[in-house]
Order: sequence, then C-alpha cells, then structure tokens
Amino acid sequence: MKLIAEKRSKTDKYDVLRFVRNNGSCTDTVMPRQGILPHDLLHYVVESALPLRHGFLSLLARGADAQFVMEAVHDAANQDVATEAVQAEAIVEGLQAQLWSGRFDEAAFLAGAASACTARDKQPFDFSKIGIDIKAALYDRALSLNEKWNTAPYFSTLSLEFSPQPV
Repeated sequence: MKLIAEKRSKTDKYDVLRFVRNNGSCTDTVMPRQGILPHDLLHYVVESALPLRHGFLSLLARGADAQFVMEAVHDAANQDVATEAVQAEAIVEGLQAQLWSGRFDEAAFLAGAASACTARDKQPFDFSKIGIDIKAALYDRALSLNEKWNTAPYFSTLSLEFSPQPV
C-alpha cells in the first residue's frame, strides 16, 4: 500500500494522508498539525518496524475504511478490536509522548505503551520476543521521518510504501 501525505498550505491546520491499496482502491484521513510527526505517520514507523499483522495500516491495506478503523481502535470500550490493533495504537501513543518530551526514555516508553494496552483490557506488546533496539527502530526513525515531513514544502506530497505483515 502506498501512503501519500499531502502537505497543504502554510495556514491550514490539517494535512491529508491518502492510503492507496495495491488493488487501486483508496481511503484517506486528515492529519492535524501538532508540532511533532503526525499520529498516522507514526503508525507507518511502528507498523513497518514491528511484526503486527492487525495494526491500523494493515487493516487499511486489507480494505478497511480509515474512519472506521480509527473509531474502533480509539474506543476503549470496544472489546471486538483485535489485540494487535490496540497494541499498535498504544505503541504509537507511547512514541508520541517520547517525541513530545524531546528525548527517548525506554522505560517510560514501555510503561506508557503497556498501560495504554491494559487500560483497554489487552495484553501489552512483548518487545523482548523480537530483539530490536527500540530507540533506533522507532524513535530515531520517527525523528528521521519527521525531518523529511517538516522540510517538505507546502503543497507537496511525501510518498511511503507499506507492506503489511502476512496473515
């Protein structure tokens, strides 16, 4: 699936992220400007680095509508949401908190992601099973993508390729 982030004018409060599936169909969402890498671009960082088959982007790549997935994953009372979708959302939220703080604290990141999962009655993602450098795989990549996004001129696009994990 191709993600096409469209940076609008300097005065716009929202940019647009279009998801173009391999079959040509698409869905899109608005991305509020927030001073750090937009939330939905953080999903790209997280879901392209971790073995999550049912995260936000994977669900979109398989045909789900963006608005439907966002509402389902952000609803803490929705017990029908797959554990991996909640884990992906929790990891993105934890990564956002680290970006806002301006430095990476692995213990705080892991605690934040875990508590966001348990608040939704889901098992936290087990990073110990994959053996990655979390800072390099997530935080540093988010900073790098943030730099690309921030330096992209207004009225331009940034394209990214996302391959969902096999089911």
